[in-house]
Amino acid sequence: MSGLVVIFALLAFIGWLVTGSLADDWPLRSEDGLDRFLASHRTHVLNVASGIFSTLGNTQSAIALSAVVFFAIRVFTHRWIESFFVAAALVSEVSVFLLTTVVIERARPTVQHLDHAPPTSSFPSGHTAAAVALYAAVALVLWRHGAAWPVWLLLLMPCAVGFSRLYRGMHHPSDVLAGALLGVLCVMLAQRVVLGDAPASRTVTRPGRR
Repeated sequence: MSGLVVIFALLAFIGWLVTGSLADDWPLRSEDGLDRFLASHRTHVLNVASGIFSTLGNTQSAIALSAVVFFAIRVFTHRWIESFFVAAALVSEVSVFLLTTVVIERARPTVQHLDHAPPTSSFPSGHTAAAVALYAAVALVLWRHGAAWPVWLLLLMPCAVGFSRLYRGMHHPSDVLAGALLGVLCVMLAQRVVLGDAPASRTVTRPGRR
């Protein structure tokens, strides 16, 4: 619990700086230039592709994917601890995200929005945070069980989700960066609390073997 409080306090402090004392300083005063640039260079292909990645990062998709991942990891590792690790990372992310949007109010960029704007604050990007928490946690589990380094290419997914949220005019760049930070911190917290010193097999356990 104390870890969640620290993460929330950090995100809230960053949000306070972004929306308050640093809002008129560089680079924050210029960051929306990226949103305007992307909005002025939209194409049909990028609209469709970004829509897919944005959908993959929304709440409904994150819940569905995490449920599949929860049981898939149990089958893959033949134990529950890694499944609970992924679940803990996502629950932590959602909890801190919702609390942060309650205390930090930030309007979305003043460009055309290609998605329906949820009632929550623009800060931080919940889509990005959820994608980082999910895919970083899965990549860590696979790596701990002997997967080669390319498993970290899973992190390209949250990168695509973050870019799609910018492209579709739903977030300021600092929102996406804060969302990524939130996801990383929640994975680190879940790893420390749930996995702790649990042994990490460098090879996948198979039925019938001890």
